Amino acid sequence: MSFTAETPIDEIASLDKKLLKNLTKIGYKSVNDLLSHYPKRYENRKQFNEFPYEPTESPICFRGEVIDSSRKFYGRRRFFEALISDSDGAGINQITLRWFNMVFIHKMIMVGQNVVVYGKVKKSGKRLIIDHPEFEIVDASNTNASIHLGRITPIYPLSSGISQRPLREALFNIVENLEETGFPKILPPNNLVDIPRIKAIRAIHFPSSENEMAEARRALACEEFFVLQLNVAYRKAQHNALPGSPNCGSGKLLSKLLSSLPFEMTDAQSRCVDEIRSDLASTKPMNRLLQGDVGSGKTLVAVCAILLALESGSEAALMAPTQILAEQHHAVLSQWLEPLGINVGLCTAKKKTGSDLPLFDQNSPRVIVGTHALLYDSSNSENLGLVIIDEQHKFGVNQRQKLINKGSCPDVLVMTATPIPRTLTLTVYGDLDVSVIDELPPGRGKIKTYVRQSKKHLSDSVAFLKTKLQEGRQAYIVYPLIEDSEKIKVGSVEGEFEKWSENLSPFKCELLHGRISPDEKDSIMDRFRVGDTSVLISTTVIEVGVDVPNATLMYVFDAERFGLAQLHQLRG
Repeated sequence: MSFTAETPIDEIASLDKKLLKNLTKIGYKSVNDLLSHYPKRYENRKQFNEFPYEPTESPICFRGEVIDSSRKFYGRRRFFEALISDSDGAGINQITLRWFNMVFIHKMIMVGQNVVVYGKVKKSGKRLIIDHPEFEIVDASNTNASIHLGRITPIYPLSSGISQRPLREALFNIVENLEETGFPKILPPNNLVDIPRIKAIRAIHFPSSENEMAEARRALACEEFFVLQLNVAYRKAQHNALPGSPNCGSGKLLSKLLSSLPFEMTDAQSRCVDEIRSDLASTKPMNRLLQGDVGSGKTLVAVCAILLALESGSEAALMAPTQILAEQHHAVLSQWLEPLGINVGLCTAKKKTGSDLPLFDQNSPRVIVGTHALLYDSSNSENLGLVIIDEQHKFGVNQRQKLINKGSCPDVLVMTATPIPRTLTLTVYGDLDVSVIDELPPGRGKIKTYVRQSKKHLSDSVAFLKTKLQEGRQAYIVYPLIEDSEKIKVGSVEGEFEKWSENLSPFKCELLHGRISPDEKDSIMDRFRVGDTSVLISTTVIEVGVDVPNATLMYVFDAERFGLAQLHQLRG
């Protein structure tokens, strides 16, 4: 039987019933779904690494023979050990393979078996050990042995119930029986890809050489990018086709606001406001990304957009990812807009200003700031003309769309200091127009970032922190966990709080994390803002939107546990 991309996998007679059930469970329905399950890496089983006799710096792939196995206990932890030796040598070199809390492995590995092992070798006492290695039993008598050995062998990502060998055999059978006309070209004529599509599909799974593997990967990557471009262009065309109307006032309110401020906007801010003004004046709905580093003045640009929209008779909504940030935005917008006669409402899970009516049904306010609670407000508004989403990477696509749908084709401005990969993709290919605030306001000092080994430099760090506190400054100390964990050996705020309180005495330290009630969080933050608390020991709950200008120092412990975007936010 030959297969096309659309062939249902339940029509593949050679597919193991258990494997079919598990593939269906994870949403695979067609041959194309299965062919899109690419290998995570490859092992060159034409030529294995030599059996190791010392620790290795990186994972290696080698063969060995199981000479002993046992189940053991270490405290409350159960583990299984298998001792393997060099089957091609004199059996002098030996390595212990070890799996913790995976005692079912003893049913899979037996003395006398030959195994292929992939892992990093380390030394423990006099023994060489690999913890939780990937392995595969070698059965040279198996009729399918040539699929698994003597070639560049694909290693696939697995999910529950799916094993490596049956999956590899299934894909080999499919790849060998693909219908030549069942996989038409996707790419237009180009100078980037020479390999035919069906050959690339075969080679990405079972390459004959490393060069062919690289060529196949390049061809399929180009294909993915091309399809992505088409989708982005289609979404752009769809958005531009939406019925819109000009949503931009004369700018009188904007002029009043800017003349009342004790500072002037930067050139970059002014440029971004002009770009947004142009969008609002257009009959096409705005779909713009405002990108700028933390502290670059994105909020002021957003307020300018709000004033232009309000002057045209529209309402505006600003959604933030946390209650702390929403309340901060509400305070700033109220400070700037209420002198102009504009009321600003607040909608969070904890509080809602105004009457008990749904916010968009009230005559006032015309500007609403909120968290995810805005998504569940029962009203929609034909007059919602501007939607602003702050720290947009904190919201899912569907969440953002739900707020947008509360209006009738409103203008949309999303703001971020750290674009997520999807955002970068969309902007590169044109689905979002982009405004960049590429300069900071005058007087902002440069942020200095240092990397230190915690244990080695801790005493110096404490002394430096005390010096800054004595100068009247405040600080954040950030840990990845709320409480200590047996599984993850990193610091926690609850585990380290008492030590810091003692080391930094008489300066007051307070604890902040996600399990603290909203009311208590507000109280803690208020005390920190007014200076009653000198040091906030916190998780990344402070990552977005905490604005305390006097807090000029931050220690982030176990920084490798945080994502780059998180570190960038914390650093700001």
